[in-house]
Amino acid sequence: MHRIGIIALTIVLASSASAQTDDVAAARAVFEANINAIRQKNLDAYLSYYLHSPLLVKGGPTGFTTGYDDFAKARGPWPESIEASDIHLTELQPGYVYGTYRYRVRYAGGDEHIGISERLFVKTPDGWKIAVTGAIDSPPGTPAPPHALTGATLIDGRGGAPIANANVILRDGKIDCAGTATQCPVPEGVDVTNVSGLWITPGLIDSHVHFSQTGWADGRPDSIDVRAAHPYEIVEADLKNNPERFGKSYVCSGVTSVWDVGGYPWTLRLHERFENNTQVPHVVAAGPLLSTLDHWLNLAAERQFIVLKDAESARNGVRYLAAQHSKAVKVWFIVTKELPVEGSTPAVMAAGEEARKNKLPLIVHATGLAEAKVALRAGANVLVHSVEDLPVDQEFLDLAKKNGTIVIPTLTVIDGYLRMLRGVVDRKAPAVDDPNGCVDRGTLEKTAETATLAPSLVPADRMAARQQRTERFTRVTRANLKTLVNAGIPIATGTDAGNPLTLHGPAIYAEMEAMHVAGMTPMQVIVASTSTASRAMGLDKQVGTIERGKDADLVVVGGDPSLDVANFRKIRYVVRSGVVRNMADLHALAQPQ
Repeated sequence: MHRIGIIALTIVLASSASAQTDDVAAARAVFEANINAIRQKNLDAYLSYYLHSPLLVKGGPTGFTTGYDDFAKARGPWPESIEASDIHLTELQPGYVYGTYRYRVRYAGGDEHIGISERLFVKTPDGWKIAVTGAIDSPPGTPAPPHALTGATLIDGRGGAPIANANVILRDGKIDCAGTATQCPVPEGVDVTNVSGLWITPGLIDSHVHFSQTGWADGRPDSIDVRAAHPYEIVEADLKNNPERFGKSYVCSGVTSVWDVGGYPWTLRLHERFENNTQVPHVVAAGPLLSTLDHWLNLAAERQFIVLKDAESARNGVRYLAAQHSKAVKVWFIVTKELPVEGSTPAVMAAGEEARKNKLPLIVHATGLAEAKVALRAGANVLVHSVEDLPVDQEFLDLAKKNGTIVIPTLTVIDGYLRMLRGVVDRKAPAVDDPNGCVDRGTLEKTAETATLAPSLVPADRMAARQQRTERFTRVTRANLKTLVNAGIPIATGTDAGNPLTLHGPAIYAEMEAMHVAGMTPMQVIVASTSTASRAMGLDKQVGTIERGKDADLVVVGGDPSLDVANFRKIRYVVRSGVVRNMADLHALAQPQ
């Protein structure tokens, strides 16, 4: 080919490429204006971008309809918010551009939809118009679109020094890169949220919760009996039918994983129910507890306590849990005059032996030093409470080290009982520690109901005994936590949420702060609330630290938590499996109007 011909061809190709670029740019402008009209709830502007013709096509999950007039009349309610990301456009031929984007829209009442929308843009004498439009919600579990969080200080959960001016790149619901801006540049075409001046940590983990309890007396009528107004059967049926309300409170509070360490059999299904729902946390559940006490708090046809009468009943209980796909064996080791430590020891030891045979971790509620040592000899992998009666001794420490036992101190749950009882006596609703408005309205209403209960439900001697126990508990458990930390025993954070006024979600803040007051450094508390907690519940390969390949579960806060863990109260964004939500979204989902 002659040189002149080559030059001519180059000019033609360049002109074609330029035209294609111009078409895509024009379509993008209409695309973005169309979405902005939705944000502004401007109907005239919104409709102006569509083809005013019988040929306009609207598609959806049930097929398609045609015609502008019907489309204009069928306009539904405006969303409260819309996120449009991962926009892709391609020219089909001159004057025709096809595009898609990933949406997340939230309507009034906390009704959120996530999916993909498409547009076909055509060039007309009146400018570029949308000729085909459609949207369809994504199936649960569809990976989130790629996203980048840029400019924050990164605390990865492993205990190292924070990284300033860091980027975290999210792809397919996982962490694709986390590090300095140089190490993790933002890929072309990825949507960016600039979080400069903020701090990013792994999503918090509450490794001691109970979905079978409400956070008030109705879920624990053994604390205050309110069954006349709140029948226990109805309360538990409501918990089973709608555990998502507590799940939304957790994510709203920055808690992206929880461990249910004892409840009714239905809690064993929470993992499957929650895993693909980014509005709620990851859940691991232990199911019914093996209890030395034959507690009456059960239902006619369902038990949350399996009684440890002897070694054989312990083995049978563990086999049942294994068959039900429990993720752990929980022993509720209660000691009374009628149930001495020595009397329950054979059953607890048998439970530990059978748990090992079934390759299930053994977790034990043991609040006295003597029973805690028995639990450790039985092979306890996790102790879910502090020793509260005596200082832990060297024998306890040696047993814990030998097992590699993780201790969940659970320092603040006792305060909730005292505050509830005091609210009844004073006929005053207890204050709710919920800085981000994450507790569901039903729980708030029940908490306020405390002020209406008869003071006679709390005799003076009971109130005094509770006060004395709380003071002793606080003194002993905090000293023991400091001893454990100094001895190198791994600590994980757990609240015992579901107990009275230890509320699902925001209870994590007071617990972390109490751990700090007891002598842990802020960074030690962060590690306990992320990586160690994930290890306790067996999810450390999936969550707990900010590392490539792990689930993109993150919290973005407005203060440095490595200086003061109270800064976790200043949540700005929460990311669950790559879906980035701001506090307006989180609050609306947790407390729908």
